Parts: sequence; structure tokens; C-alpha cells
Amino acid sequence: MQSTTKWGFGTTVPLPFDQAVERTKDALAREGFGVLTEIDVRATLKKKLDVDFRPYVIFGACNPPLAHRALSADLEIGLLLPCNVIVYATDNANESMVSVMDPEAALSITGRDDIAPLAREVSQRMHRVVESLRAKA
Repeated sequence: MQSTTKWGFGTTVPLPFDQAVERTKDALAREGFGVLTEIDVRATLKKKLDVDFRPYVIFGACNPPLAHRALSADLEIGLLLPCNVIVYATDNANESMVSVMDPEAALSITGRDDIAPLAREVSQRMHRVVESLRAKA
């Protein structure tokens, strides 16, 4: 199943959560993205609120050459970086959801036409990440 919102896109992957997390990191790396941050939402909610939540991680993914181009165009673009990628367990134990913040939607708020080609390039790479997860599953 594909998922699309105004701010992101993703796909259901027929893999358990832990495997989907590793597959997502690999797919990001193939497109030149490293994971700068990894937030374990489930562990954080348990620790801070003592509530149970499904396995869920938020990655802050960064492609250094593309980030450098964006920051060179406008230092304040750092407020919109890195790209968020989420992986979470669905109600089916052998299935996970992977979604990506849409870089074009995020960067469009700058109102800068000169940023649009860069946003498009990042978006194309993230679409390839999602497609590769769908194709390999």
C-alpha cells in the first residue's frame, strides 16, 4: 500500500519492524543519505509517559552535498533539515510502514524559486528510496 499526504509519501513493506529499519537505512545510504539522528519513539514514550506504543522510529536523514547546497543558498534552511523518515510497525507483525517527509513540500515554504530544483532532486532520491523498499520486499 502506498501512502501520500500533503507533507509526505511512503509505502507498506512486508517486513517485520527491525528488518524494515535496516532495509530503510540501506536504501537511504544507496541514495547518499546518512542517518544523523534516530529517535526511538516507543522507548521515549515509555520512559517519559510510561505508555506503551508500537515500534516507531524517526530518522533524521542527510545527504551532505545536497545539504551544503541548500545551506549555501540560505543559512536559515537549516530549520527545515534534515529530512525526516519514519518507520513503524503496523498492526500486522510481518509488515511495516516507511514514510518520508516530502522535500518539495517542506522547502516550498521558503517561497524561493531557486530552491525548487534542489528540492526536486532530494524528492526524486527519496522517491527512489521508497520505490526500492517496495521493489525488494
